Amino acid sequence: MKLFFASDLHGCEAATKRMLEAYKASGSKHLILLGDSLNHGPRNPVPQYYNPPAVAELLNEYQDSIIAVRGNCDSEVDQMLLQFPMMSDYAWLLLESGKRLFLTHGHLYNGNKLPPLRDGDVIVHGHTHIPLAQSLGSHFIFNPGSTTFPREGYKPSYGLLENDVIRVVSFDGETIVQSSI
Repeated sequence: MKLFFASDLHGCEAATKRMLEAYKASGSKHLILLGDSLNHGPRNPVPQYYNPPAVAELLNEYQDSIIAVRGNCDSEVDQMLLQFPMMSDYAWLLLESGKRLFLTHGHLYNGNKLPPLRDGDVIVHGHTHIPLAQSLGSHFIFNPGSTTFPREGYKPSYGLLENDVIRVVSFDGETIVQSSI
């Protein structure tokens, strides 16, 4: 099973369209949104092409493929526009290999504040806007970066998981970082 991860859209219609094109081209079974989908948030500038209602419409077209968690910029008002649940702070996903993914935004749980994990589990989060795919003791940590506001000189990006390999990919196809889990 191939999974596609995106985080920190922050209501940018252009970034959402680009992300959805990459999702469709990837052949992934599920689109996993790691929060901050519609609102730009008070610490970020208003992005060019900011259009939360249009972003909601675009995402709603994929409602049956989306697994989403709430980011620190997401609210109940955002949920009113979306036709898939996104207000949970975290979700567990069990892979065919038996490995578990802990999906969260990253403002509550992250590499510095881990949830209860078993050896081999993967914590998957956004929030920092910095791509990451590496081991963390007996666990793994994965961050697909940001589609809209990448930080530390990184390009806008998304994440893929296939055959127990996690990788962060820029929208021009460059693998930024990858790791086996």
